[in-house]
Amino acid sequence: MKFIKAVFNLIFVAVIVAAIAAVAGFFWLDSEVTREGPSPEKALFTVEAGDSVSSVAARLEADGLIRSAQVMRIKARLDGAESELKTGDFEIKGRASIEDILAVLIKGKAVQNKITIPEGRTTAQILKLIAENDQLTGDVPLEIPEGELLPDTYFFQRGMTRADLVRQMSEAQDELIERLWPTRAEGLPINTPEEAIVLASVVEKETGRADEQPQIAGLFVSRLKIGMRLQSDPTIIYGISKGEPLYNAKGERRTLRRSEIDKQTAWNTYQIDGLPPTPICNPGRGAIEAVLNPDETGHLFFVADGKGGHLFAKTNAEHNDNVAKYRAFERAEIERERAN
Repeated sequence: MKFIKAVFNLIFVAVIVAAIAAVAGFFWLDSEVTREGPSPEKALFTVEAGDSVSSVAARLEADGLIRSAQVMRIKARLDGAESELKTGDFEIKGRASIEDILAVLIKGKAVQNKITIPEGRTTAQILKLIAENDQLTGDVPLEIPEGELLPDTYFFQRGMTRADLVRQMSEAQDELIERLWPTRAEGLPINTPEEAIVLASVVEKETGRADEQPQIAGLFVSRLKIGMRLQSDPTIIYGISKGEPLYNAKGERRTLRRSEIDKQTAWNTYQIDGLPPTPICNPGRGAIEAVLNPDETGHLFFVADGKGGHLFAKTNAEHNDNVAKYRAFERAEIERERAN
């Protein structure tokens, strides 16, 4: 009987000791996981697909963001979060605790990367930008028709495929034209959304100024209505080089030659009636909106003003005066450069 009582006492003491140890362990673990982290600076930390809590914890410790990888592993195991890590780039705040970091990696949003696609780039030029972005993965899709991508700034998580980004850009343009097409002005000489994109691409290449796009669009609409050719230089360039700049033998940018203006191509709007067969670039939102709701100015002619804009005219006589003004501006600029 005394032996049984002694055993019972030993078991009781062991349970008490274990309970005390467990409580002490709980408070120790809680203090460790909520303790301020060792790094005073914020940091960007990447979780790759297939990373485990153990490998992530080891890298966090090696990077000086946590004091103990073992404590993080224990915390994740107790929380049942070992398989809940997200992938991507995450911002870790300075002095973040293990608990804070786990919350970011499990429940937080990955840092968004971005790529800006300028208006007026050809599809080949856009695909080159996408191919050169090292935050994207996979191959660039081939055989993307000209003019099907909407220039804009796109946000994405590191590791997004290039094919998915291209698909997103194409869908963005589809959604935009689907929304804008019903709001178009009456009596436009364009019959389909596809024709609107073609004309918008010409407007986009003719001016880099958003405030001029409705005027340029209105001018081209007026020409189409009376059967006048668009006579747009960028369409000639597209027929020659698919939109790439033209260079002389010295490797310098050059203007069009008379022989190129006179040359018959499918895109040369000095030589063909109406619209070219395809877009000549990927137009932006502003150019598309301008084509669908152009300014009604009655202008039929325009020429560069030498200051980044254009001079507009309703008659050929007015246009000739504007050309004279532009040439006088050019001569003055040449004289100014020589004087300096």
